[in-house]
This record gives sequence, C-alpha cells and structure tokens, in this order.
Amino acid sequence: MAGGKVVVVNSKAEWDQVLNEAKNSGKAVIVDFFATWCGPCRLISPYFQELSSNYDDVVFVKLDVDQVEEVAQALGITAMPTFQVFQSGEKVDELIGASKDKLKSLVEKYSKVGVAA
Repeated sequence: MAGGKVVVVNSKAEWDQVLNEAKNSGKAVIVDFFATWCGPCRLISPYFQELSSNYDDVVFVKLDVDQVEEVAQALGITAMPTFQVFQSGEKVDELIGASKDKLKSLVEKYSKVGVAA
C-alpha cells in the first residue's frame, strides 16, 4: 500500500484539533517530533510512514519542532526524533531515538489491532 495516513501538524491549533478528534474516537496518537536538519529523523521517517499504512486504529502525526516550537517546548521535547503516545489527550508513553524495532513495539503496544503483517 502506498502512502499511509500521517497527519502533518503545522500549528498549535492543528495540534489541538488532532488530539481532540483522537480523544473522541478513542484512538491512540503517536507523534513523531522531528527537525528537518536531523539525520536520524530523515532515516526513520519512511518507516513511520510505512507503519501508518499497517495500523488503521492509531493516528500517526508528524510535528516539526522548529515550526511548531510552542507545542514541542510544552511537551518537553529535547532530542529528535522523539515519539510520544497520547491517549484521551494525555501523554502515556515516549520513545527517544530512531530505533525501528522499538518504534514498532511502541505502535503495537497501543494498537487495538495488535500485530500487522
């Protein structure tokens, strides 16, 4: 499957909207906090996109820490990439670094589907 469904957040208003919609749907939100200048971020990005194709019950979000600095600072992002998981609007988990295995495990932990092919 080409693509996937990664939501790119470009403002605090968009961030608030994504969290509210996920809260109402009961879905977990996994956010990739990245920077355009970050090498490991660029390496893990295609894999994050691939995971979004396999797990329909999780909302995948990308947020550029330099573009939406207010949100990144409020959430204590100090290293990239950082992946945070939100449920019911609250942060419940975090992964720092570009480990494919750890990222997949994080997604599986919060997916109702469990393991995808």
